[in-house]
Amino acid sequence: MIQVDSIALLDREKGIFSGICSRHGGCSQVPYKSLNVSFGVGDATLNVSENRQRIGEYFNITTLMSARQIHGKQVAVITEPQDSSEIDGVDALVCSVPGIGLMIQQADCQAILLYDPGKKVVAGVHSGWQGSVANILQETIRIMALTFGCVPCDLIAGISPSLGPCCAEFIHFKTELPKEMHFFQTTKNHFDFWKVSKKQLLDAGVSEDHIEITGVCTKCSDDYFSYRRNRKTGRFCSVIGLRHE
Repeated sequence: MIQVDSIALLDREKGIFSGICSRHGGCSQVPYKSLNVSFGVGDATLNVSENRQRIGEYFNITTLMSARQIHGKQVAVITEPQDSSEIDGVDALVCSVPGIGLMIQQADCQAILLYDPGKKVVAGVHSGWQGSVANILQETIRIMALTFGCVPCDLIAGISPSLGPCCAEFIHFKTELPKEMHFFQTTKNHFDFWKVSKKQLLDAGVSEDHIEITGVCTKCSDDYFSYRRNRKTGRFCSVIGLRHE
């Protein structure tokens, strides 16, 4: 049985399904044990396909959309029914079609799940430190507003388990991170990217009481895959989608 954790703000919304799938309950073997969802880390294709099928069955959906993430800021918009597939070269998925699960693959990076209950639009955003520097959140919300008329203050946002300020060490931060991010420095070389994402959401117009941070560090918790902890490892996922009315 797979283990799925919820984000309370999103879980209260009846128009969507969402959750964070831990690393447990799949069929992959070490070092991908067990619910690895990535085809790109060396795991057997059949195992990954089975793991994804189990996730689809949990959410009672037949279509699970993901992306071949590249740590950029490109956004894919889905407005028509799709077959289950991966979209190349994007790090955010926006969807207005019920029954499609948007799946963000992770092993320390953040997934930010967004929902506009008025316009009936969802988004899944993959944001590692490079995505934060590029401000993919701002770009995703801009696309949601441009394409669907979403109003940022109506959006509900959940930030998944990811690398916490306890473990987000950047010894080359002076060249990797812009100066405005140095405000989020917690120790000599550690940074709070949960607060970075919250600030970017607020700057994009999302209301503070519409933002939830799970506050779970993936490097510290064995319930999730962590590249920083294990290097060769699998990917867990966060999922969001619209329910059929």
